[in-house]
Amino acid sequence: MKISSKLYKSLFLGLVCWVGFTACDDKLDELNINPYGIDPTEVNPNLLLPGILASAAQSYTDLGVNNLAGAVQHTQKNGWFTGHNNYSWEDAGWGGWYSILRNNNLLYERAVTLDNDFFQGVSLTMKSFVFGNVTDLWGDAPYTDALQGDSDDTAYQYPAFDSQEVIYDGVIADLKSAVALFETASSAAVISENDLYFGGDVDQWKRFANSLLLRYYMRISSKKPDVAKAGVEAIYASGDYIQSSSQDAVLDYTGGSNDIWITRHVALNPDDFQRYQACQTFIDQLMGTSDPRLSTFFAPVRVQWVADESLASASEDFIRLDGEPLEVVTYAFDDFVDLYSGYDFTRRYNPEEVEYNDDMYVGLPPGLAVPSSYNGNPSPGQGTQNQHVSQLADTYMNEGGGILKSRLISAAEVSFIFAEAALKGWSVGSAETHYYAGIMSSLEAWEDQDGYDEFIAQEGVAFDNTVEQVITQKWVASWTAAAESFADFKRTGYPALQAGPLSPQPVVALRFQYGSDEYNNNSESITGALDRLELTDYSGGFGKDSQWSKSWLYQGTTVPW
Repeated sequence: MKISSKLYKSLFLGLVCWVGFTACDDKLDELNINPYGIDPTEVNPNLLLPGILASAAQSYTDLGVNNLAGAVQHTQKNGWFTGHNNYSWEDAGWGGWYSILRNNNLLYERAVTLDNDFFQGVSLTMKSFVFGNVTDLWGDAPYTDALQGDSDDTAYQYPAFDSQEVIYDGVIADLKSAVALFETASSAAVISENDLYFGGDVDQWKRFANSLLLRYYMRISSKKPDVAKAGVEAIYASGDYIQSSSQDAVLDYTGGSNDIWITRHVALNPDDFQRYQACQTFIDQLMGTSDPRLSTFFAPVRVQWVADESLASASEDFIRLDGEPLEVVTYAFDDFVDLYSGYDFTRRYNPEEVEYNDDMYVGLPPGLAVPSSYNGNPSPGQGTQNQHVSQLADTYMNEGGGILKSRLISAAEVSFIFAEAALKGWSVGSAETHYYAGIMSSLEAWEDQDGYDEFIAQEGVAFDNTVEQVITQKWVASWTAAAESFADFKRTGYPALQAGPLSPQPVVALRFQYGSDEYNNNSESITGALDRLELTDYSGGFGKDSQWSKSWLYQGTTVPW
């Protein structure tokens, strides 16, 4: 069951519920107390739930559509692109994640006070989801001492950084506790509209928690193979995990004021949408396997190049409509989309004089120095369209609805985890069965399931019994959820991504750098975390706190480079 995230409605319902549980205090002499404020010691958990769930999901999707989509080469940007295309992550702070954790900690405290197993389980699950992302991206981080700023002990104002190993162990322990709570939990006290993921369905929450456990068992599988193997096999035997796309953990975008899809087109200012363009690495994969998701993810080029060796010049300085010359070399973006949808625009070039990509779908190669000029764009510049490169499919211009969802974890991911586990020799069934189930679940999620039979018959898609193939299809399935593909690439080296020419280092980066707040306000604690990072040949001038240094999970390995 998937519940649309109508936040205002949820917050209103939560407030009504809270009012029903508390008494008003209208003493006129309490001038410093906000009469509309909520006492944290009395807040109803239903009031906290929507903000935690929405913020966590939207933050995860923002990573998967922006910087990490560039890192795993799903997309590239043609303007304001350094973070997206070239790993300029110096300002990637974690303040937003810890804000979510503070609210979530209040949810847990209230759930314990009220002796409510459901809210305790939800809180532990979301704590694990958020801390899992933090340690995936930064490495060591405040964990054990975090979220205790209200304590009288001043030491908690400067929380120590726990090792990445400690955090992963804690994430797994909390998820196991959450699963145990969901075994007997009741959702009777839950306002279903406020549970933006599952509408108060306890079984769905248990499947979600177990599926996250699978994610993190596989994450540590090289460091702690025995722990990972036992954990994955136990969950597989239980059957309590996400098994179909209808059970995916998602948050719908509805287009409300706090609920707008990340890349939506803004009238009179389409620049932001136009910056998102396909990466040629991803286009090569999709086109090379006749992937039915290609047109779901990307639009064809607005103007297709046509080779003409008889052309007297390198290229025409006009475009053609259904073969007939026009007096313009380009149209405004909105004209292509709104006025000329369905028309066949072309432009001729002489392949003896210039080399252009004349495919119907074209991506930007990763890490270009001047991406807006690529492939003969007649109107280069920050935020302008490139009529000769594929942008996002028109669906992603919308504010919400349809396939525009935050996808926290899916049946596709779970199936690919089991496929990889089976290839390791673990007792989880057939790798081939799980592999094909992962493809089908992804196609269903993107509403492309009708192309399944033809797709799996393609060379390179038909199962070949390799981890590389499993991770490659998992990479495709992680569209808009690139954080997981980024973690898989670091762990396995697949797909074999190559850094572009403007990358400061010749290999793909591994982590975010610590933010300035930590250096300015918690300098003593950060020292130990920096000492535990491993310098690599590519750490460069940043020293240990480099995007190319290795955290615990990847130390002692030769992956991904």
